[in-house]
Amino acid sequence: MKLPMGKIPPGTLKEAVFKHLGVKNQDVMLGPALGEDGAVVKVGDKMLISAMDPITGAVERIGWLAVNINANDVATFGVQPLFFSSCILLPENSTEKTVQEICTQMGSAAEKLGVAIIGGHSEVTPELNRPVIIGCAMGVTEPGRYVTSGGSKPGDRLILTKGAGIEGTAVLATDRYDKLKKKLDEKLLNSARKFYEQISVVQEAVLAFNTGGVTAMHDPTEGGIAGGIHEMADAAGLGVKVFEQNIHIAQETSQICTFFRIDPLQLISSGALLISVKSEAAEKVTDELSNHGIKAAVIGEFLRNPDERVIIHADGSASPLVRPICDHLWYALER
Repeated sequence: MKLPMGKIPPGTLKEAVFKHLGVKNQDVMLGPALGEDGAVVKVGDKMLISAMDPITGAVERIGWLAVNINANDVATFGVQPLFFSSCILLPENSTEKTVQEICTQMGSAAEKLGVAIIGGHSEVTPELNRPVIIGCAMGVTEPGRYVTSGGSKPGDRLILTKGAGIEGTAVLATDRYDKLKKKLDEKLLNSARKFYEQISVVQEAVLAFNTGGVTAMHDPTEGGIAGGIHEMADAAGLGVKVFEQNIHIAQETSQICTFFRIDPLQLISSGALLISVKSEAAEKVTDELSNHGIKAAVIGEFLRNPDERVIIHADGSASPLVRPICDHLWYALER
């Protein structure tokens, strides 16, 4: 079976990946699992949180993205990221200038987050047509001072920060600027390119966790908001009900998605954060985020039946919540 672009499908992960994990180690508190953002390993009397993600669909600001995307995964545990390492793969005919630009971006992003870059690898790789960076971020916490993607319980409310398709909007507005400006207003496109500035969720993740009542967090990367919600539900073994009209979609995202004929709910959404909270804590968490200038809204709730995953439209009708086969960024880049 030919695999789609982007993330490996859940069924393939279960059969081809999760059955081959080396030796069992009692210090692995959380290992590979559907919907989880990283791993938790006991090291002495501390917990090490680690996460790994590649940057493959973007060209501009790829080093900046690599640090922020991986730091986000650690932050979804409610833990401040501290360390970062990377593997930089460059296409043939790359220059020293390319290396300089990527590493400058990485250094700037890491400094802003308070993260130390501790090592990695870089090389020119045959047959690549664009740079690829695989990053790994780590943080340290106390036992019990973290949440995972799979901690939701029936009745928990689902909060979304910022909105849908943030990273995808920034990537398309930057890497397909010349194509888009033929149809869309340049002022709108310049605003969309600045969406890169929204991609970190470290502040809101740590803030929400420290506010209390948070049961799970997840950052919706490939597959967008729709994919991220399914991943949280998968990890918890639950169903979910989502209210479409509560999901913020910026005008920039809407117009770019219309141009490329793609769904903003299935567009890579780094920069947004999905937060599961106890029902009685939902207002407190959204208020605290809003007080810090972070847009946040309750967009749904988790259900007991794992087969019940629906989206309620503005007219009150319901339909199954789409599970993305492939992130719509790839469709847009191909058009």
